[in-house]
Amino acid sequence: MRIIPALDIIGGKCVRLTKGDFNTKKVYNDDPVAVAKEVEDNGLKYLHVVDLDGAKEKKIVNLSVLEKISSATNLKIDFGGGVRSTADLTAVFSAGASQVTGGSVAVVNKPLFLTWLRDFGQERIILGADSLGMKISTCGWTETSDKDIIAFITGYRQLGVKYVICTDISRDGMLGGPSADLYREILAAADVSLIASGGVSSMKDIEELQAAGCEGVIVGKAIYEGKLSLKELGCLC
Repeated sequence: MRIIPALDIIGGKCVRLTKGDFNTKKVYNDDPVAVAKEVEDNGLKYLHVVDLDGAKEKKIVNLSVLEKISSATNLKIDFGGGVRSTADLTAVFSAGASQVTGGSVAVVNKPLFLTWLRDFGQERIILGADSLGMKISTCGWTETSDKDIIAFITGYRQLGVKYVICTDISRDGMLGGPSADLYREILAAADVSLIASGGVSSMKDIEELQAAGCEGVIVGKAIYEGKLSLKELGCLC
């Protein structure tokens, strides 16, 4: 299973939120590039970068951070937040991302998302499926749709999606354990490469997600709060 440290960006700084609430913002490092280098130095190969400003404002804001990280490291980066057009998508790939996560756009502009999937391929386009109460949330989790998460994912799987990042927003930043039951339900319904996100706080959590069949796990706050070290996570790679 892939271990993918998270790097969330607000105002060019590395931050974490709790349950996606921007009022809970905590700055952990003023230099995201330094954080990315530390990730790479500990043997990890992947990085999950989220432009939280972009997600909220519905446009990419922190593209320069992605450019700096990709120039300074050899990490395979997946990027999300504010990608709303093909021009945005092209810019993100040009800035060094290996994969791009489409969350809000997959809800509000399905034809465009399917065009991306067709033109760029299922290896490069990730479906962002973040939920609260089993309903898909969008726009940096500031809006909740009426779309059921299981139906949302299975529908897109039938249309060619391979990779899915799923966060149970109620678990995000809480360090109380992941939604393993939700992930098992998703994997029972859809043959996808599922990347779990939210609530991970221990090696036991990671082992549970691996046993559930997740292809990858995103680890964020547990690293920044010292619950899990990059060194021990690197040993899993």
